[in-house]
Amino acid sequence: MAASPSSERISVALANSFNYAMGYGTAMVSEQQFDYEALLDRAKKKLPHTLEAHDRFQVPEPDVMIEGKSTVIRNFGDIADALRREPNHLLGYLLRELGTAGTLDGRRMIFKGKVGTAQVAERIKSYVDEYVLCSECNRPDTKIVKDDRILILVCETCGAHRPVHVKKQVKSTEEAKEIESGKVYDMMIEDVGKKGDGIARKGNFIIYVPGTAKGTQVKVRIEKVSGTVAFGVRMS
Repeated sequence: MAASPSSERISVALANSFNYAMGYGTAMVSEQQFDYEALLDRAKKKLPHTLEAHDRFQVPEPDVMIEGKSTVIRNFGDIADALRREPNHLLGYLLRELGTAGTLDGRRMIFKGKVGTAQVAERIKSYVDEYVLCSECNRPDTKIVKDDRILILVCETCGAHRPVHVKKQVKSTEEAKEIESGKVYDMMIEDVGKKGDGIARKGNFIIYVPGTAKGTQVKVRIEKVSGTVAFGVRMS
């Protein structure tokens, strides 16, 4: 039996409605997908810069220059800024680790005596490991807070915190074993005593070396050790 014209019109209308609905649904999905991707891009752009900069964290190489009998780190201020630490804190650490005296001169740091670039860079790396990088996420976004007499390193990224370990005593013990009578050491004469003897330092030790001038690098044989004071003779 043939379909009536009215039935055919109804079938065509239903088919058109179905196709329109399917097309409209596809358009909605595409529009929603586009909106999601656009929102995701906008959210990424609003992320804090520090989240993107972690992997690019770099410490400036120390710009070391010898001026007469002194050593100057010309970009010391830039290094302290990159580490987000007080210059005096970094200064104190380097002076202890290098066993020498020094001071700040604006954004420069001046050591007494001659200190090599490799020595400075190694000490700065040690400082970063102990006083800057988080031990959990290895991020540099940290700060130091004092809890009673203990320094605590607090990570602003993952929230971890740990006490800062002072390694000075361990180093002094190791050097105490190294300073022995009869052994020869390379030393920098940093000063001259009242009697004209050169004065060198190694860790907590003060070594008196007759016949040497301030600012000279010499080989010294240790003749006697008394507490943290040693007496030596120049070998070269």
